[in-house]
Amino acid sequence: MPDLLKQRARAAVQNSLPPLILIALFLAVWQCATWLWHIEAYLLPSPSRIVSAGVQARGLLSAHIQQTMQETLLGFGAALISGLALALAIDLSSFLRRALYPLLVVTQTVPIMAVAPLLVIWLGYTIWPKIIVVTLVCFFPIVVTSADGLRSADPELLALLQAMGATRRQVFFKVRVPRALPAMFSGIKIAITYSVIGAIIGEWVGASKGLGVFMLRASNSFRTDWVFAAVAISSLLSILLFLAVAVIERLALPWYYTSTRQERWEEIQT
Repeated sequence: MPDLLKQRARAAVQNSLPPLILIALFLAVWQCATWLWHIEAYLLPSPSRIVSAGVQARGLLSAHIQQTMQETLLGFGAALISGLALALAIDLSSFLRRALYPLLVVTQTVPIMAVAPLLVIWLGYTIWPKIIVVTLVCFFPIVVTSADGLRSADPELLALLQAMGATRRQVFFKVRVPRALPAMFSGIKIAITYSVIGAIIGEWVGASKGLGVFMLRASNSFRTDWVFAAVAISSLLSILLFLAVAVIERLALPWYYTSTRQERWEEIQT
């Protein structure tokens, strides 16, 4: 077991090094460019100045981060529950699938920036418009990947279980749900990455607190370093949420990753 943990840790480090090196190189070039060409801070602040500005504004940023995270988690939770419920309904009813699936695609053609102001008009400057925007942003990938995942079970395996007398409930929970979980988690990871962006878009339209509000106020004050600091924080929040979902996926699907590693090993051997 210790050797296995060491191998996994070594593999994780090896996989993380290339993007970290690339990011470090990009930041170094950015820093040197601002020094060499004496770029004004209100146009393009250096990475060191952005970090310094973020540290200086940490007292202001704290309340804004909490507000954005609250909107993000509530909106994502609503999208997760409603998305999985609708995916299940679509899977159980072919009529609903034919009726609702095209409508789901159509909803993605409506710009979210056009919907957000209407939500503010209808619901006011409360937290609810932001939660609904996050839900709308996250809803589609969860529904589509979950519905497609539920339909991806092996037909031969389903026929075998039915021939052995398995009930529809047993087939659903023992075959179809486990088969759909990888696709479901893929949609959830996509949705959680967009959730912070949805909250910020909602705050841009109408709010008194949040990272989106902080960005607008900093931009109007020509504090570009604060804008970049808020952007960096929002990116970090998205990454942390994505990693949290990835960890949950690993814990929930150990069999899936074990079989995947085994398949890769067999490919290397052949």
